[in-house]
Amino acid sequence: MNTLDSQDKRLVAELTRDGQLSPGRIGEAMGVTAPTVRSRMKNLIAAGALKVAGLVNPMKAKGLTVALVGVSLASHEQLGEKLDQIGGLPRVNWCAVVTGRYDIIVEIVCTDGTTDLYDFLDKDLTTVGGITASESFVVMKSRRKWLLLPDAVADQFIK
Repeated sequence: MNTLDSQDKRLVAELTRDGQLSPGRIGEAMGVTAPTVRSRMKNLIAAGALKVAGLVNPMKAKGLTVALVGVSLASHEQLGEKLDQIGGLPRVNWCAVVTGRYDIIVEIVCTDGTTDLYDFLDKDLTTVGGITASESFVVMKSRRKWLLLPDAVADQFIK
């Protein structure tokens, strides 16, 4: 599945407004049946186009620190590979190849404040190799920021 059709887009929009809506309610809003909604959701999830999950507001959840890390690479030849490696690190929420000053921007979530950030920079990120520089920015306050916690962070968060 490369593109979403108009019904898929509508389904995603309804779930974005309220991820707890039942397939019946979504179907009513879309003018389709609940089984159609369930089938479309199943297909979107299987295609990797949709994930239904609980999100947390890091400004309202004590014990979470969010940081952005700009990463500069020695070479752009393995950009996709480096993106995959960084994306697989335990504290990473998301990462992206970007234009501008850095090659890759990474959002990480920490449960132990700057200690976790230090460990990410000193231990996790160094395993990737080929990085010439990084710069980190701790998010002090944000608006409209909801997080899907990385698995390693979710495990730490509940302890």
